[in-house]
Amino acid sequence: MAAKSGNTTKTLGLILIGVLVLGLGGFGVTNFSGHLRAIGSVGEAEIPVNDYARALQNEIRAVEAQFGTPVTFQQAQSLGLPQRVLSQMVVTAALENEAGELGISVGDENLAEQLRNIRAFQGPDGSFNRVAYQATLDNVGLSERDFEAQLRAQSAATVLQGAVLAGTKLPDTYIETLASYAGERRAFTWAEITAEGSTIDLPEPSDDELKAWYQENIARFTVPETKVITYAWVTPEMIVDTVEVDEATLRAAYDEREAEFNLPERRLVERLVFADDAEATAALERLTSAEISFEALVEERGLDLADTDLGDVTRDALEGAAETVFAAEVGDIAGPAPTPLGPALFRINAVLPANETPFEEAAEALRDTLALDRARRVIDGMAQGLDDEMAAGATLEELADSTDLELGTIDWTTLSDDGIAGYDAFRAAAASVTEEDYPAIDQLGDGGIYALRLNEVRAPAPQPFEDVTEDVRAGWTQEAQTIALVEEGKSIAEDIAGGQTFQQLGLEARSEEGLSRTAQLPDLPAALLSEAFDLGEGEAVSLPGTASAYILRLDRIIGADMNSPEIAQLNQLFGDQAANDVAQDLFQALSTDIQTRAGVSIDQQAINAVHANFQ
Repeated sequence: MAAKSGNTTKTLGLILIGVLVLGLGGFGVTNFSGHLRAIGSVGEAEIPVNDYARALQNEIRAVEAQFGTPVTFQQAQSLGLPQRVLSQMVVTAALENEAGELGISVGDENLAEQLRNIRAFQGPDGSFNRVAYQATLDNVGLSERDFEAQLRAQSAATVLQGAVLAGTKLPDTYIETLASYAGERRAFTWAEITAEGSTIDLPEPSDDELKAWYQENIARFTVPETKVITYAWVTPEMIVDTVEVDEATLRAAYDEREAEFNLPERRLVERLVFADDAEATAALERLTSAEISFEALVEERGLDLADTDLGDVTRDALEGAAETVFAAEVGDIAGPAPTPLGPALFRINAVLPANETPFEEAAEALRDTLALDRARRVIDGMAQGLDDEMAAGATLEELADSTDLELGTIDWTTLSDDGIAGYDAFRAAAASVTEEDYPAIDQLGDGGIYALRLNEVRAPAPQPFEDVTEDVRAGWTQEAQTIALVEEGKSIAEDIAGGQTFQQLGLEARSEEGLSRTAQLPDLPAALLSEAFDLGEGEAVSLPGTASAYILRLDRIIGADMNSPEIAQLNQLFGDQAANDVAQDLFQALSTDIQTRAGVSIDQQAINAVHANFQ
């Protein structure tokens, strides 16, 4: 645990120094001078204006690298980057001020070691290079004296931080309590009861009851924002019947793929190679007499069975062993037979007969494939011309009249997935299209193309009761049935808790043994597991399902085995996590306390001057 706190201390310390070192990459920022020296201070520790400008530029560059696109200063402000940088620099200044107040400092040897480890100051051989050191500092407008003073101050702040956080450790009882809670398990029995075989008799709902339920569940019947979109599209399947493929082309394709349509007889075999015929023959005798199995013989040779597997092989692939192998039956051990590696035994696992498909049978499949391929090329050739026509003012309706494009309209929502809405490209375009966008040809992903136009955006609105009456009736019935079954289940649960068995009550029960809080079983309703951890041994409860109810009885509480490897891992996990959380809280409390005692002063005019340089 202490080690973990030490790691946290080291990490946070490196972050503080990193704020300074990363500034070395801030080339291009204006070097502020004259009366504009700092953007603020914490106590006696100033926040240099150039440091803030460099840190802000580096933060913007980091976001640009993450997004892969330039970020304007207005966008940076909307992302809160200036506030984030300022907060980091105030924390750094607070620690520097406190270190100065306490007289904490680092020696020249420690400072020199840090300088040697900064990559920007290293030469080609990886060692400290004074020329690189001076050039780097010149590029960012820092003197050696100023940079070393800042580095010394931030190193001292790191020492202070480490002194506060070192040895952070939570009581063993706290960690063990968490691990014991997480490691507990439950054994329980459960059964589902449905309307079939139950005594419930639901009344027919009145119109007023249905309308009231409709209003209570109006979100279920509210159509999300809808975009009315006109589109024109064409896919290879739409025009495949218009594409002709002559017989000569089909025969050429058949000849090219002849090996696919005419497969020779093959064998699935395993091969075990020996040094000489005598050794192979001796091995065959042992196999024949059942002294040893093929698997054991392979293992005896220091091999895995996978090492002997040749898969499916033809006569040509087996060369000199072909006649021996192809004369054997499934399950036989054939050989010894010659191979390029030496005499071998072959185990025959299966026979794959020859499969010949004549041209007449293959022609239809070939025609479909070739026609689709040609249709894709036709559509690809159309795309640029169609785009040019739309750019010249042609509407989707006009293009649909004069080309193979088909016109359609869709009331699109995020739930739409039929027809053209089944394509990812169309859904993405429909989600982002606005009424100001002009139609343009785009790809669908299967060789098809489309263009769309937004006609209208309809706000989310409830469907009229008259249009969804049957859905409302079904929902009301399901809910009423669930409520009635849960009520009926309560008396069943009381009987089970009183000692009756599931079987005596005519229920088909299932038992779960030793499930943890995080167990996941595909057939186990999630509500049962969480409820099992709230019950006492022998207690039973009735829980709602979907048009059903569940009867759950807790059979046994299984405490955590505190000596198991799993609990040891949990102890380590919870200990590390808790120590890290406490370390973060201590660091935050330290920073806040220093700022409160020392006072924080921010020069907004200086900050505005820095920001103006970015705009």
